[in-house]
Amino acid sequence: MNSGFWYAVGAYFLWGVLPLYWKALHQVPPAQILAHRMSWSLIVVALLVAHQGGWAWLKPALKKRKTLLNFLVTGSLLALNWYLYIWAVNNERVVEASLGYFINPLVNVMLGGLVLKETLRRGQWLAVAMAASGVAYLTFGYGEPPWIALVLAGSFGLYGLLRKTASLGSLQGLTLETFLLFPVAVGYLTWAELQGVGAFGHLGFGLDLLMVMAGLATAIPLLLFAEAARRLTLSTLGVLQYIAPSLQFALGVFVYHEPLSQEKLIAFGLIWAALAVYSVEGWMNSRRGKSE
Repeated sequence: MNSGFWYAVGAYFLWGVLPLYWKALHQVPPAQILAHRMSWSLIVVALLVAHQGGWAWLKPALKKRKTLLNFLVTGSLLALNWYLYIWAVNNERVVEASLGYFINPLVNVMLGGLVLKETLRRGQWLAVAMAASGVAYLTFGYGEPPWIALVLAGSFGLYGLLRKTASLGSLQGLTLETFLLFPVAVGYLTWAELQGVGAFGHLGFGLDLLMVMAGLATAIPLLLFAEAARRLTLSTLGVLQYIAPSLQFALGVFVYHEPLSQEKLIAFGLIWAALAVYSVEGWMNSRRGKSE
């Protein structure tokens, strides 16, 4: 079997069980977890860039105002996505967070059509419409939209849209994003410590180690995914990507015993059906392309 398959499974599995990691840090405020994640991630990716001997890109990137602005925006979107996900996990909203990553592929399709003017096939429009009906039903059932899921899907969709046209590769881009936001993260952690509410060094060695290792918890699945993307077709990655939200959903329901109402089940059913349409349509279109 293609080694890319196992790289992809590894990446999506680690992303799927990430709630276990953030739950272990539930004593730490989400903003401090985020700041530590960003700080230690910079150190990890910087070491990886140094190992690859690829720092030639940094100086030209820092001289281009457009590049800096682009990656400041993408870094901010990534920070928003990370923060909300951590907050959701530690506030018993894992199921709703998983919904965000189920609908994210369909948000990408919609953004491609609306922003990049990509021509959407009939099956893709059908999938988007079915997912939208699921979100609408959930909104009607609860009286408010599933804002956690929508912000997670929207922020990551916009992040992917901006990174699609960015001038740097995935590793270099993540390095620049964390580099630009590093002063904010360190500044916030310093402020928290001066205010006497800092967690690092005050809650035991185990939690300190988890905060430090957040950099590796971020970098390892990203590296596995990068290797998978080089070896697999996008259609295969598109199917495998549902491993992560499926595991998150299972953790929320069976491990953390979050309530799963009839409204949620119906909405998830519509969205799962939309994903099935999206995946099958993409697979069939891929096969037609190969036969032509």
